[in-house]
Amino acid sequence: MNDIPYLLRGVQPVATESSVLVSSSKYLNDPRMREWIANIALKRNGPDFPAQAEMYPLIGLLDELQDKDRIEELFTAERAKNPALDAWFNEGFLSDFDTDYFKSFPEGTLGHIFYRDVIEKNFDIVIYEKPLPKTQFEYFLYRAGQNHDLEHIMTGGDFNYMGELVPAWFRITNHFKHLSPELATEVSLSYLFVTMRYSIRTLLHYPTVWQTCQNAIERGMRCGHASGPLFMAKYEDVLHLPLEEARLRLDVHEAEFVDTTGPSMVWAGREAVDA
Repeated sequence: MNDIPYLLRGVQPVATESSVLVSSSKYLNDPRMREWIANIALKRNGPDFPAQAEMYPLIGLLDELQDKDRIEELFTAERAKNPALDAWFNEGFLSDFDTDYFKSFPEGTLGHIFYRDVIEKNFDIVIYEKPLPKTQFEYFLYRAGQNHDLEHIMTGGDFNYMGELVPAWFRITNHFKHLSPELATEVSLSYLFVTMRYSIRTLLHYPTVWQTCQNAIERGMRCGHASGPLFMAKYEDVLHLPLEEARLRLDVHEAEFVDTTGPSMVWAGREAVDA
C-alpha cells in the first residue's frame, strides 16, 4: 500500500472486452464530443474558424445525447411544485417582434438600447432558426434563444466574446437557484460549453485577458444569485421602460455593465494589449 502514490490510491482498473473506449459517461463515450471538447478547450483563436461557428456542431451533439424523455419528466415534476413555472408553460407565449418593432422606442428605454446595441450593429435577432416548439424542453430552449440578446443587456454583458460570459453564468446560476438540480443541469449544458472555450483558452493562451474573463464570470454569477427567474421573462411588458426600471420589474438585481471590447479583441487575436 505504501508503494502506491497517494493520488493513485483507490483506483480500480476495470476489465473489458471492448475494443473501443467505454465509459459510464455518455459524453465521454461519444467520439465527436471528445474531439469537440479537445478543440474547444485547447485551441488558439484564428480567423479561419471564428468563435461563433464553434457552437454550431454542439447544438446537434446535445440534441442527440440529452435524454429528452427524462427532461420532459423533470419539467412535469417541476411544474407540479412550481405554480409560476406551470403558468408560464400554460401561457406558452412566443415573441413575434422583428427589427422594425424596436425603431420607435425612445432613447433610454430597454427597447431603444436593444435597437442601438443589436439591430444597428447588424446582429441577427435569431442566432439560428428553430421549428416551433412541441415539447416543454423545446419551448424552454426556444424562449432562451429569443431572449438571449436581451439577457445581455439585462445582466450587464457586453456584445463581444468576454461579454458572453455574463449572461451564460447568469443563466447557469439562475437555473440552479430556481429549478431542481437535475433539471437545472440539463438546461444549463449549452451555457457550460459556451463558457468553457472562454475560460480555459483564456487562461492557456491569453493571460492578459484572464482578469476580465474572471470578472465577467463573477458578475454573471452575482446577478444570477440575486435575481428572480429571468428565463420566464416577457420582455414586451418592459421594453418601454428605462433599463433600471425594466430590471426591477423583471426582478433582476446586482447587474453591472463593464466594457469588454478591448480584451475581447485581444482574445480574438485582433490587436496587442496596450502597455
